[in-house]
Amino acid sequence: MREELVKEALKSVIYPGFTKDIVTFGFVKQIDIDGESVSLLIDITSSAIEVKDQIRVDAIEALEKIGIESKDLNINILSPQIPRESSSMGKNIAPQIKNFVMVSSGKGGVGKSTASVNLAIALAQQGKKVGLLDADIYGPNIPRMLGVSDIKPEIEGSGVIPIKAYGIEMMSMGSLTEDGQSLIWRGAMVMKAIQQLLKDIRWSELDVLVIDMPPGTGDAQLTLAQSVPVTLAITVTTPQSVSLDDSRRSLDMFKKLKIPIGGIIENMSGFIAPDTGVEYDIFGKGTTEPLAEEFDTKILAQIPIEPAVRIGGDDGTPITYSTPTSITAKRFMSAAEDIWSQLEQISKEGGVDNEAIQPTLPAGVSACSTQAPQQQSSGSGCGCH
Repeated sequence: MREELVKEALKSVIYPGFTKDIVTFGFVKQIDIDGESVSLLIDITSSAIEVKDQIRVDAIEALEKIGIESKDLNINILSPQIPRESSSMGKNIAPQIKNFVMVSSGKGGVGKSTASVNLAIALAQQGKKVGLLDADIYGPNIPRMLGVSDIKPEIEGSGVIPIKAYGIEMMSMGSLTEDGQSLIWRGAMVMKAIQQLLKDIRWSELDVLVIDMPPGTGDAQLTLAQSVPVTLAITVTTPQSVSLDDSRRSLDMFKKLKIPIGGIIENMSGFIAPDTGVEYDIFGKGTTEPLAEEFDTKILAQIPIEPAVRIGGDDGTPITYSTPTSITAKRFMSAAEDIWSQLEQISKEGGVDNEAIQPTLPAGVSACSTQAPQQQSSGSGCGCH
């Protein structure tokens, strides 16, 4: 019995919920043949028991067709070590992606998209395969910040090829619509759009997908948490109390959705004068420390106001790439190293119990509520896209 024959037979085993087979996805890691006995090692990315069971049944059926009896088969299917506090109720509609990092904020205008772009590029510069999903449906700024606002993605069959820039893959609703077009959508349409951006975009086999979320705590966040196992959540805030109040709500949302909190990025934390290099605490600094202690997390980085950040965001040359020796770039690089270390630790300590947890919602709140448009806040200015 030749290995090539077994592999060819397994190409008929379609990964549940997709059109590709487990061989094409690269999930078949090992085939051992000893006489009549065949042993398989299949490493999938979903923690759902039903997915594992369906693959096992289909694999046995496929191999029986080429004369291998089920008694001679040993199929070992590995599931990812998803932490017990998983957000997705066992679902993963983008199984080729290992880790999902949600970057969120309680309000707009605090630099969430700036943080998402620079963290993604910093992770890629550290040798990781990275994607960046702009899930801020109403305010998709990522294409401009990456310098690809005039590029439309290629369509391949029923899927869309991500746009590549600065060593990462990117997709945004801003890349799929006409420039300046408003999206007057109710919650149900936003929820569907986010699912399609995850499922219908042909992301590569990524180490991590950084997801730039809309500000607030609404339909988009809940949809994401119910669609993929969010590995880690990051909150972006500014030092002012009005921002910290909203950031507290964002962190509370992570707890309710069973998403591990990776830390807080304090943006606009001081100002660096371009002529002297002196740093001034014009908006305050370090005010997020009590908030981090309250939610048993850490401050990942204190990002100062630096003119190069605003220039890079407007010109499509992110500071982490264009000016890697700057204070801001170094702090984003350090934050990215911390995030990757946490992702590795979560993988190592993942519970063997893969049953996902239903997100905790307030009494009377439905996960499918679509009676009103999601309210959004917006802002702009120095690094506050």
